[in-house]
Amino acid sequence: MTLATWNLENLFLPGEQDGPKTQAEFDAKLDSLAATIDRLNPDLLGVQEVGNPDALHDLVGRLDGTWHTELSAHPDGRRIRVGFLSRHPLTVTADVTAFPSQFTPLQTADTGAPLNAMGRGGLAVTLEPVPGRTLHAAVCHLKSKLLTYPGNRHSPKNEGERARYAAYALWRRGAEATTMRALADELLGGDGRTRDVIVMGDLNDTPLAATTQILYGPPGSQIGTGGFEHPDKADAARLWNLGLKIPVEQRVSRVFEGQGELIDHLLVSHQLLQRLEEVFTGADGPLPSINAQPVERQGAAGSDHAPVAAHLTF
Repeated sequence: MTLATWNLENLFLPGEQDGPKTQAEFDAKLDSLAATIDRLNPDLLGVQEVGNPDALHDLVGRLDGTWHTELSAHPDGRRIRVGFLSRHPLTVTADVTAFPSQFTPLQTADTGAPLNAMGRGGLAVTLEPVPGRTLHAAVCHLKSKLLTYPGNRHSPKNEGERARYAAYALWRRGAEATTMRALADELLGGDGRTRDVIVMGDLNDTPLAATTQILYGPPGSQIGTGGFEHPDKADAARLWNLGLKIPVEQRVSRVFEGQGELIDHLLVSHQLLQRLEEVFTGADGPLPSINAQPVERQGAAGSDHAPVAAHLTF
């Protein structure tokens, strides 16, 4: 079975804000995305940056075979949301936005009301990859490190403004990671040793980032550490980042200002970790290098992210 996650980069209809300007650009984007998905042939694909459900419908129409889709009902201010494409029927079990009740609302800008919810909802589903076996999956898209300033600017007025808005983004990404960790706890049900659970998506930071590690749960035993081969009682609650099994030179899902980074992740329960065969990034050719001006990619074919995929045995 192949499980994968992919940020589709501004999947809007032609003429929509942030979308391709022409039908020809839209067709080229769909053709590129469809070719990659058909090549990967995932059983379950978590997707991010779906700006218009109709655009996703058009993409699915170009794919080989039969697909089931589900989208979060909670897009952000740009109208992008997360969802799933699956070869198997899906049942939605959660579509979360609210931060844990213990949090006070977060300041996310110099002025304006504080927030107490994720910008983009986190979606959880169940499916049966084989009869009698249930897979619990969640997908999310955490707050970006690419900063937007008042007036929809992508450049700060001064370094003080840059520092403040970087901190706002970090606080928000941490709160969103905490919200998804709470959802993961529900999916794990207290025993990841026997439950098939995967949390996937664009976490907008690297495997060792503090916000990413929030999702791992109990510390220790991650892939590549000295404790990896030694089971402990925390295995029931822990999630493992499969990206750490990708060869270092291939551990890139986005290129920012010429620097490759892995910001798209597959996190699995102990039960699924035992079934891992291979994990890899699946871009068709070199990734484009992006910068802090995302509008420069408007209308581009394909995506600025590589899919991250894993083969597991069920």
